[in-house]
Amino acid sequence: MTSPGPEAIGRARPGGDPRIHAAIQGKKEAAESLLLELLPRVRNLVRYLVRGDVDVEDISQEALIALLRGLSTYRGEGSFQSWADRVVARTTFAWLKRARGSEARRGEEPAELMAVPSEDAPPDEYVHRRRVVMLLDRIPDEQRHAMVLHHVLGLSVVEVSNELGIAFETIRSRLRLGKAALRALVGEDGDAPGGGTE
Repeated sequence: MTSPGPEAIGRARPGGDPRIHAAIQGKKEAAESLLLELLPRVRNLVRYLVRGDVDVEDISQEALIALLRGLSTYRGEGSFQSWADRVVARTTFAWLKRARGSEARRGEEPAELMAVPSEDAPPDEYVHRRRVVMLLDRIPDEQRHAMVLHHVLGLSVVEVSNELGIAFETIRSRLRLGKAALRALVGEDGDAPGGGTE
């Protein structure tokens, strides 16, 4: 099966965003518009996946470059945001793996939280995201990554297993442990963060 050419991508989904096709064709304004719209989403997802804020901007920039370079691979199957989320998650995991290998930035204190309000989000959503990332910072990364992919991005357990290259039962265990850890933390804090992690 051959991949559709750039001209087919813009038509792949009725009502698809014409900026995608224009960006693939090299139109700078369309690419800038898409990336500016995605930036708060990218930063928030990166922040959900990494502990602290020290590297959020660097990883987000790397993810935006990966999105731009990978636009021609978007086939219009499923939402553009879901495709973008997966690119951002993969970029973040690759960055974390490189950082672990060089033991870069270990032990730095997290700076102010980088959850970024989007223009169309209710005012309290920013506060909710800040509280969620503070809770996520307190659980092990393995559980955190499984929880974010499953509960925030909506991937099935099988998809999380495939995305992380980890056995299905291990992912189920990490989800169970992560959920229990978050519930315990919410109990300690005496205040539930709302519906972003369940």
